Amino acid sequence: MKPIRVIIIDDSAFMRKVITDILSSDPRIEVVSTARNGEDGLKKIEMFNPDVVTMDIHMPVMDGIDALQEIMLKNPLPVVMLSSVSEEGASSTIEAISKGAVDFIMKPSGPISLNLTSIKEEIIRTVITAWQVNFNKSKQLRKFNTVTTRKTAKKIFDNTIIAIGTSTGGPRALQQVLTDLPGDFIPPILIVQHMPQGFTKSLANRLNTLTKIEVKEAVDGEIIKNNTAYIAPGNFHMKVVRVGQIIKIKLSKEALRNGHRPAVDELFDSVATLTSTNKIAVVLTGMGNDGSEGIKRLNEMDPQTIVLSEAKETAIVFGMPKAAADTKLVDHVVPLHHVGEMLVKLERNLK
Repeated sequence: MKPIRVIIIDDSAFMRKVITDILSSDPRIEVVSTARNGEDGLKKIEMFNPDVVTMDIHMPVMDGIDALQEIMLKNPLPVVMLSSVSEEGASSTIEAISKGAVDFIMKPSGPISLNLTSIKEEIIRTVITAWQVNFNKSKQLRKFNTVTTRKTAKKIFDNTIIAIGTSTGGPRALQQVLTDLPGDFIPPILIVQHMPQGFTKSLANRLNTLTKIEVKEAVDGEIIKNNTAYIAPGNFHMKVVRVGQIIKIKLSKEALRNGHRPAVDELFDSVATLTSTNKIAVVLTGMGNDGSEGIKRLNEMDPQTIVLSEAKETAIVFGMPKAAADTKLVDHVVPLHHVGEMLVKLERNLK
């Protein structure tokens, strides 16, 4: 295959050199140009027409956020942001993803990230994944019909809980789903988004400003309540446990599962153990198969569980939704722009 053509935009000459060396070490990737700021980057993109762009967020003349908006307006293509681990960096990263960036790479700690080579494989993998993204999917198939494959909701218990798993492309997918929910949407929502520690809080805070329900980063030991969405903190598995008549959140640093912590399978497995509760599981965009084993566990423990997966035609990365569908236990295949609507419909049918 032809190499993936990449432009690197960063105000640090050192960083441009390190990232160039890392990406060029993989025969599947060709760095066609570099740029020192967003303004210079826009010119280089027009000149070289790359497949993927990596871009720092904080740069002089034109920063990464402004440059990203110009790219999305004039010449949409996959952009991977480089972000610091600071609170400001996390907030800016979430803003960038909401404005069109496909993914981000977290810089190792240190003023000039001298140990960037320690995440060499992650950088290469993220760029290759970005190249595989169907970048215009979110604008396609607005009339796509929901496919019902197994069963529809029926009232079983008084209480309902929703568990959502997602990865690459997830922040924008979550924004679409959660903003589609009305303010009186009752069931609590538990969310696993593959994302490092620190970034999940910024994601929750941003979503909370956009949605009619409350969105927050989960806290160990808290009692889940209605009308609230809980996002698992980065680097912690999130589970739920029943204590008498209440359900609590349990966070842990047990071993990675499917290469992730938090892992969707860990959440789904714990939800499967809940009794006297209607359960709805949702798998959105993402690479890999996290969530598929949890779906099997949910069905094994409670065959009345309703499972939704995002349609191939709208998923930014059709890895996790495909693995979910391959279990043959998915009840509804739903385009992203219909997921929120379907959750409302299912919840009302369970009343």
